[in-house]
Amino acid sequence: MPSKTEKLLSLLDGQPVIPVLKIDRVADAVPLARALARGGLRVIEITLRTADALECIRRAAGEVEEAIVGSGTILDARQFEDAAAAGSKFIVSPGVTRELLAAAADSETPLLPGAITPGEIMTAREAGLDFLKFFPAEQAGGAAFLKSLASPFGGIKFCPTGGVTAKNANDYLGLPNVICVGGSWVAPDDLVKAGQWDAIEALAREAATLRAR
Repeated sequence: MPSKTEKLLSLLDGQPVIPVLKIDRVADAVPLARALARGGLRVIEITLRTADALECIRRAAGEVEEAIVGSGTILDARQFEDAAAAGSKFIVSPGVTRELLAAAADSETPLLPGAITPGEIMTAREAGLDFLKFFPAEQAGGAAFLKSLASPFGGIKFCPTGGVTAKNANDYLGLPNVICVGGSWVAPDDLVKAGQWDAIEALAREAATLRAR
């Protein structure tokens, strides 16, 4: 039986960028998910940073068959359970706690927890997790810091998020311990508010061509 890490990696299927989305209007969830999927970014993360985030997840997961919808900014077990019930295929957290690890252990939905320090990485590793979010990436030391973790934590892979843009994404994707990056540049607020789905599709298509060297 595949591990939850393997399950998450199979969902990604080599996708280099996970769009990190803060959706203010429920009506935008479905067309946004469709535009990103058309551009080649099927796996998306809808963050719980807005009042209607769970409904956005529910709509995107239920109406956009081609999208693989996950939830981000999950801070506790209750949010984990609510996001999974809304249809999330994976859960992303900015950090790692015993409560979240326990919730993940009792769920079929894989968790991508945030870890920056060696201690946090070791805590996640002890729980059997070897694919982690590195957040906030740029503010925590960027690609140089992440590269320095490759040797002592050879079996751990990361998805850096936070300050990652089209300009620096390849700095991360070129590292041996990076699977993908997370970023919001593929769905800028102004384009979402204006309903410029074709423009977002174009940004997604460009991001989907990024690959680790």
